[in-house]
Amino acid sequence: MKQLAKTKATVRLRKAEDKNEWYVYIESYPVEVLGKKTPQRIREYISRSVTTVEWDNKRTARTDAAGIKTYKPKRSDNGIIMCRSESDREIMLYADGIRKIRQKEYDNRDLYSDADNLLAEQKEKGQEDFIEYIAAVAAKRHARSSKSIQINWKRTREFLKSYSGDSLIFSQIDHRMAQDFKLFLLAAPLEGNRNGTISSNSAGTYFSIFKAALKQAFIDGYLMVDLSSKIKGIPEQESRREYLTITELNELASTACEKDVLKRAALFSALTGLRHSDIQKLRWQEVTVEGGMAKLHFRQKKTKAFEYVPISQQAFQLCGEPRLPQQLVFEDLTDITWISHPLKKWVESAGIKKNITFHCFRHTFATLQLASGTDIYTVSKMLGHADVRTTEIYAKVIDEKKIKASEAIQLESLKKKDM
Repeated sequence: MKQLAKTKATVRLRKAEDKNEWYVYIESYPVEVLGKKTPQRIREYISRSVTTVEWDNKRTARTDAAGIKTYKPKRSDNGIIMCRSESDREIMLYADGIRKIRQKEYDNRDLYSDADNLLAEQKEKGQEDFIEYIAAVAAKRHARSSKSIQINWKRTREFLKSYSGDSLIFSQIDHRMAQDFKLFLLAAPLEGNRNGTISSNSAGTYFSIFKAALKQAFIDGYLMVDLSSKIKGIPEQESRREYLTITELNELASTACEKDVLKRAALFSALTGLRHSDIQKLRWQEVTVEGGMAKLHFRQKKTKAFEYVPISQQAFQLCGEPRLPQQLVFEDLTDITWISHPLKKWVESAGIKKNITFHCFRHTFATLQLASGTDIYTVSKMLGHADVRTTEIYAKVIDEKKIKASEAIQLESLKKKDM
């Protein structure tokens, strides 16, 4: 529906047919009138007429069939029609007073009408389904995001359905509901038939997505209050970042894997720090060799940032024989969700007892780089971290190893003394 322009009230004149005088009236336009499909022009005569109007010979109002021109009246800086006689000037001041009253009435009516429309729109939006809204936001915002991000948004919707009973309208969302949902997530069961609850960090991820959806809903006008700014998230708990030692990495390198592309991609991740999502989409046009040094120039799938990363000769060797620019380097590398089984078999075949996922190879790169003396800022850049604080978690692993190493040398005489 097209919104009408603001109604304007103006003092105007109409020539009397048989006398040299002009009737004064207030014209208002555009005005919405009940029962009329188009905006109306309303004229209100005030039972006054004037005879000494000053005309502006430079501003033509109209020219009739006989070629006689009619001019517009002169107006003061305040918009009041100018007249020569004192009585006519008083009539014009009186007319302008009425015009001001009418203008205020129209302005207030527009104001109240806008407020009513806003309330009606808000009430209508309040009956829409928040869970369906999240699905629409996810489709728009994360159509090209990684599979893990899309899965997390989907899981958040599933938890909201479990919490609310399949539907949750906007009018049901308030601060108390948000806090209840937070508690629900912290006690939410694991998927499938597994016992136990999801981790605190997983609950924190889903609640962060819930808050992001609330923020967008506030921006889109579905919520009158920015609830996302008023509720606290679930604090992240520091989790153990599993990684492989250089010995274990060498064991894997010498152990056969049923999927050769998986083995090459995993070792490539350990040597470069790249995520599975970036390795999977890496094309030969993004791999260059200059002066005997291989380099990658690609856009991170997760952050969308362009990265320029040198890689070792061994990492380049894992890429295989160069092919056409548009071809994938690690062709047929399956999605992360289908990798766990063959990866587990490979790790077990190498005699490694740790719970290793594909992402652990990225952790391995970071941990071994720091352990070998590479400074944290360089490692942070190589990992593509936007903030070095994200990289500091790996430095803590190295600190733990140093503490353990500090206790490796024990003097027997001091041991006895301590006892």
